[in-house]
Amino acid sequence: MRKMSASIDFVMVLIFVTIGRSAHDHGVKLAGVVSTTWPFGVGLAVGWLTLLVRKRTGTSLIDGLTVCSATVFMGMVLRVASGQGTAVAFIFVALAFLGAMMIGWRALFAWLQRARRFRHA
Repeated sequence: MRKMSASIDFVMVLIFVTIGRSAHDHGVKLAGVVSTTWPFGVGLAVGWLTLLVRKRTGTSLIDGLTVCSATVFMGMVLRVASGQGTAVAFIFVALAFLGAMMIGWRALFAWLQRARRFRHA
């Protein structure tokens, strides 16, 4: 389940990057997407390493918050360090979008698990 959860989180990062690049007319060419994605990818890896060290499954809402926080924090730090820059509004947009997506799919997963248990009770 961890690999699938990490993969879903990575897809959420790719969706965020692709929407952002499209909205700002930067295009979605591979080199541009990779350039924008790598800082968030490193942050995502840090978040997942944190979960693995703590022996977490990656499916709880708290796990989503952990991964989202690490992804955005490290992503922004690495963007600034690499000269890509950032803006306060971008930080809030990233937190809102990735938070909604990374916590959202986990909330949906938890709801489906409860519904399944209820149906089989």
